[in-house]
Amino acid sequence: MDLNSLSIASARAAVQERKTSAVALAEAFYAKIASDDPKIGAYLTLSQERALAKAAEMDALVARGEKLPALGGIPVGIKDVLVTQGVKTTAGSKILSNYIPPYDCTAVARMEAAGAVVLGKLNCDEFAMGSSNENSAYKPVHNPRDLSRVPGGSSGGSAAAVAANTAIATLGTDTGGSIRQPASFCGVVGLKPTYGRVSRYGLIAFASSLDNIGPFGKTVQDVATVLGVIAGRDPMDSTSAEVPVPDYVAEIEKPVKGMKIGVAKEYLGEGLDAEVRSAVMAAIEKLAKLGCEIVEVSLPHTKYAIPTYYIVATAEASSNLARFDGVRYGHRAQGVRSLSEMYRRSREQGFGAEVKRRIMLGTYALSAGYYDAYYLKAQKVRTLLTRDFEEAFGKVDAIVAPTCPTPAFKLGDKVDDPLAMYLADIYTVTANLAGIPGVSIPCGETKEKLPIGLQIFGKHFAEATILRVANAYEKGA
Repeated sequence: MDLNSLSIASARAAVQERKTSAVALAEAFYAKIASDDPKIGAYLTLSQERALAKAAEMDALVARGEKLPALGGIPVGIKDVLVTQGVKTTAGSKILSNYIPPYDCTAVARMEAAGAVVLGKLNCDEFAMGSSNENSAYKPVHNPRDLSRVPGGSSGGSAAAVAANTAIATLGTDTGGSIRQPASFCGVVGLKPTYGRVSRYGLIAFASSLDNIGPFGKTVQDVATVLGVIAGRDPMDSTSAEVPVPDYVAEIEKPVKGMKIGVAKEYLGEGLDAEVRSAVMAAIEKLAKLGCEIVEVSLPHTKYAIPTYYIVATAEASSNLARFDGVRYGHRAQGVRSLSEMYRRSREQGFGAEVKRRIMLGTYALSAGYYDAYYLKAQKVRTLLTRDFEEAFGKVDAIVAPTCPTPAFKLGDKVDDPLAMYLADIYTVTANLAGIPGVSIPCGETKEKLPIGLQIFGKHFAEATILRVANAYEKGA
């Protein structure tokens, strides 16, 4: 039995039935990390002592004849923007290079309470700002499918770990596509939940009204299992919603025959790679053969999504990152002669180029005389984008689109062209602006064997619906 290639359900069953142990499972993943991760770069910090203690706890449950919890013994990785008690959390930045949090992120705590074995912290773009994972202050992540290419970002480490079989499931964050885009590039499943579905307590903030925590997995069922564990109201996060959490694993098995699936013409226009278009159109045909009714819909304000997103996101980043000043935690510049010099030099030394760029853009958009012209107008356009989706969902149950306009690009291809990099998120940012859920699933490969992703959007809190469509496609494809 190849322990590293197991899904959540098969790994949990193997531990429960004593075909292997949780400790042996964890050790197999650490061996795989030791052999394969040096060339991939997905992990920044390992938490071996914590992981093996949790694995031993799960084995003790089995020895007593008790049933394992939902993630009992499952080796997982955590994106390094999610704080972990006693385990270094850097957000991919030098400014937090030695930060050890005193508490756990709610999503991490819920996973461990469900029996998950946390192997370590995963590499990411600094403060989750990027589309290629080349903005990490420590090292880039390489795509396991082609080491010369990017894994996507900012959750590139989270996607790469699942694709490389160095974790069964992982947590990432999605502010403008940072779960779905790397899922597409690495050929795995990645879900961005509805804003408020998963608590953001313990997430090092980039843009508070756009940030979401979500899972990566090998299969739709894996992602549904993790979502069921981490979703739900949290008193520590006032933006988490008091909405019942369904049994996602049961829900995804419901039939899709008769469901109305929307196709937005705005997502199939200029700039879409021909091979990606072909794979997405084939996926739409497959859904039609599964009994879905395909309906054309329009999202007319989509062309304004990228400029709107980059005004809102940078403005919120400027505000959120003001707390990193060298006073309370993180890097502090030495040899300074005044408080203002300490602030300036600490931030200059600690932040990378992309973070500085976004702070400057956001500060400009929020400055006196420009707030109304930029930030306020962007919020108004955001409302129009949300209304586009509400109108479309009045006609359909879900909307399908490409996840990305191209397959994974080469490392270094876009680092000197920020605008080209930002356009990699053209099909994903709309879900964050509207607060709706979206999932990316593999739907084919290019001639060079690079994965292509199909994106499925749903109404607010309709994760069960989009996962049901994804599961039907996955099983029928």
